[in-house]
Amino acid sequence: MQKLHLKYEQFVQGDFQLKEKNILFVFQVNCPGCIVNGFPLFNELYHQYGNNIGFLGLSTAFENFDLNTYENTNLLVTQKELVGHTKQVFNQYNETNYGGAIDFPIAMDGIINSKEFITPENIELLCNLNPNYSHWTPEEQGILKHQVHKYLNTLQKISYTFTLNQLKGTPSFIIFDNDLNIQDSWFGHKSKNEIESLLLNTNTIN
Repeated sequence: MQKLHLKYEQFVQGDFQLKEKNILFVFQVNCPGCIVNGFPLFNELYHQYGNNIGFLGLSTAFENFDLNTYENTNLLVTQKELVGHTKQVFNQYNETNYGGAIDFPIAMDGIINSKEFITPENIELLCNLNPNYSHWTPEEQGILKHQVHKYLNTLQKISYTFTLNQLKGTPSFIIFDNDLNIQDSWFGHKSKNEIESLLLNTNTIN
């Protein structure tokens, strides 16, 4: 079973206590869909199931690193201020700020420069996401390691959790247990009923 690689710099609000079942909501502040749809749904689920299930929102960045920052995440949480494309979408409806409640714990993904991120351990973790990697010859593994290293070198900044779990974009959701085993994950939106079914299904497997 695939492990969740979770690393955050600091909390924007609240605290996260690992429980038998947990759900991670990965978002960017410059992602309109994350704020318009993801925030109210995740907040509602948090109030409904937060006593028994661990909830964590993780602000990340895979683009627009100047907007998807700790500072702007903090402004969203404390002042309901919006930035970038998200602000533009809300302005279309004559709204200048986010009007909903934000009560769930939120942390900032570990964002570092690529030189710090590129280590043999991290490259190996990324390569092992390929289910066939362990069956390849050393030569084939070496080729993939070189390709991964070359790609990472093209990036200036890297978000640890987003990258090591090879998430497809935001919003992304990951359900995991207290040993950080991933039980289910998806990119994009699901209905409240669909997520509830996954959260309450103890046999959920990715």
